[in-house]
Amino acid sequence: MEAQDIFNGERWAHVLSVLPRDLDESVRATGCVERFRNVRSAGDLLRVMLAYGVSDLSLKDTAAWAKADGIAEFTAPALFYRVEQSHIWLRHILGQLLLERRSVDEAALQIRIVDATVITGPGSKGTDWVLHTVIDPVAGCFESVEITNAKAGETFLRHSVHPDQLVLGDRQYGTARGIEFVVNHGAHPVVRVNRRTLKICDLERRRIYLQSFEPDLPKGNLISMDVLIPTPPNMTGTKNKAWDLKDATSWIPARMVGCRTDKDVTWVLTTASRDMLSDEALMNLYRLRWQIELLFKRLKSLLHLDALPSRDGPTSKSWLLIRLLVAAIAQILVGPSGVFPPRRHRGARVNGKPQRMVSISGKPVGAPNSDPR
Repeated sequence: MEAQDIFNGERWAHVLSVLPRDLDESVRATGCVERFRNVRSAGDLLRVMLAYGVSDLSLKDTAAWAKADGIAEFTAPALFYRVEQSHIWLRHILGQLLLERRSVDEAALQIRIVDATVITGPGSKGTDWVLHTVIDPVAGCFESVEITNAKAGETFLRHSVHPDQLVLGDRQYGTARGIEFVVNHGAHPVVRVNRRTLKICDLERRRIYLQSFEPDLPKGNLISMDVLIPTPPNMTGTKNKAWDLKDATSWIPARMVGCRTDKDVTWVLTTASRDMLSDEALMNLYRLRWQIELLFKRLKSLLHLDALPSRDGPTSKSWLLIRLLVAAIAQILVGPSGVFPPRRHRGARVNGKPQRMVSISGKPVGAPNSDPR
């Protein structure tokens, strides 16, 4: 499916059928439109916005196309105003669409992956926007997305977490407060250890350092240990302030598994028990995190999500939401892609024995790769 097919006249009726049914009500409720002028319905207005967002037409050319096809009569300034005022409405539509199409796994444990990617506009000297995303790797689609500025950090606290989920994140999500947030919601984090943000203790609440366990670990072998993660006290208004273990507000029982690849040792932390997730399965499961990197690659290479027409102009956020909405529509019309497992790492061994592909609830979850990320 081409992006232009989303607003094509022959397919538009089908596209409209998968969108929320309350478009006319929501466009007024969000303040995008008070009354329709020169456009017949909210569906037609959305169609014009989708055309502008994915066709790379200018506002003037989009308005001319809409008039020629008898969809709406806009001047370029009028269309600019509509797009500028539409970001709340577009966010509502995207949220409803993702919520209605959220998959329900038959497995007892649901796997979700969280991560963020940066978007920069032309002439930018840094990050302009950040997309915080949650995906379902089994269904092969994203479930939620939030657009923030560059100052918003990556954390589990930004996302909705549900009981019995396995929530995967890279080292940016390896903070005590983030891990505690996931645990308090009845879910289990699977996160790469961030040594700068985590204090790790043994079961006697004594500080331990991972470097001391790494020299004797052979390449491809696993090492596993039970640990406690202390949650730091509230230090509002301070940054990188030192704190003592005696001031910890809580202690989170967890398990850490390390595996040497080439030179480094990758450490992955979880609160899931060994009966629920073996050490070998844990390391295999973490490799699924690369699925979200593939999603970002598709969004940027196929939908050109990183081709912002302006860095922080009045229509930038609406433009991003339009393209994300197109991606959400496309993943419904095209169907789920499923899990594509990474290449198995031949040298991985557990207790001197080669590793095998591990499945969770009968579904393959991938195998170790030489690249731990």
